[in-house]
Amino acid sequence: MFFSTPLLWSMSLLFLLPLLSGLWSEDKLTWQHLVLIKIPLLALPLAFAGPLPQRLPALFAYIFIGVLTIAAGWSAWHYLSDPEAIADSYLRAKTIITPLQNDHVRFSWLISAAILAAGWLFLQQQKKRNATGITLAAVIAFLIIYLHMLAVRTGLLCFYSILAGFIISQIVQRRRVAFFLLGAIIVLPVLAWVCFPTFQNRLRYFKYDMSYFRKLEYLPGGNDAMRIISMKAGWEVLAAHPLSGVGFGDIKKETDLRYEAAYPGMLETDKIYPSSEIMVYGAGSGVAGLLVIVFALTAPFFTPVKNNLPWRLLAVMTGVVLLFDVGLEVQFGVFLHAFTLLWCWKWWQGQNLVTP
Repeated sequence: MFFSTPLLWSMSLLFLLPLLSGLWSEDKLTWQHLVLIKIPLLALPLAFAGPLPQRLPALFAYIFIGVLTIAAGWSAWHYLSDPEAIADSYLRAKTIITPLQNDHVRFSWLISAAILAAGWLFLQQQKKRNATGITLAAVIAFLIIYLHMLAVRTGLLCFYSILAGFIISQIVQRRRVAFFLLGAIIVLPVLAWVCFPTFQNRLRYFKYDMSYFRKLEYLPGGNDAMRIISMKAGWEVLAAHPLSGVGFGDIKKETDLRYEAAYPGMLETDKIYPSSEIMVYGAGSGVAGLLVIVFALTAPFFTPVKNNLPWRLLAVMTGVVLLFDVGLEVQFGVFLHAFTLLWCWKWWQGQNLVTP
């Protein structure tokens, strides 16, 4: 099963390539740390290659949605305890406190995944019109509201990617619901602007940051401009070492050299990894790294499952995240990426629906 499923062995290549790069990485301690973080990319595909109890993936979906709903409620409670102070902090690139050690990027991605899972379960329950369907509808509404209150671009981008993909599928099938959802794409941001100062201030900060983004100028403590600068540094490392890259242990050192040359006096806290896994794998392993990460991100589209629609929406969402983030360089990100993708693969292969 492992070797006959591109989804599984392509994910493991995301571990094996950084492992091999230790042969030409000078900083062995950093290389060792990154390789240890990436072990789930090998262990979990091997584990999920085996059979699971038939109803376990669907049952876990309800647990997953329930835990994320409670976690979002806990985070929202922190916001409601002092909304003015927290809204003001958004003008300084801060956010509402979240679980996962305040990793708002990964948490917002999880909220979008929970909305997708709950949405799929709701569609299965829709014809029954029972209490489970009503509860799921309420949970979906709450998570969408929370996502706009949190106002983290990664989560919002994932959510609107899911919504856009679902709309396209409904238009193809000529269903009227597509036009209702198309209106939601316009109405939801407007309502979020009116209702949530956090959303307003996030957009205001984004506009401010964009002035530096357009000119690729360094803004101490900035966000979007720094991300583009970091990706430019990653591209320069790849261009200088196209065949083998510099090794995963030396990516940070090499990008720091680019920062120091272009922006003397840059704060150490702003010297970040190239803010795209594509650039990270390219800088670490050259052209081979680019090919592996692109193949791994597109493998889900070539992995047949019974329930193709939610599976492809999840694949789009995952690809969007790793295109603009370094989720595979942090422990939470590695585990959540691998586990969520593989769990949904097992679930949407056709396991029976479990109704609590």
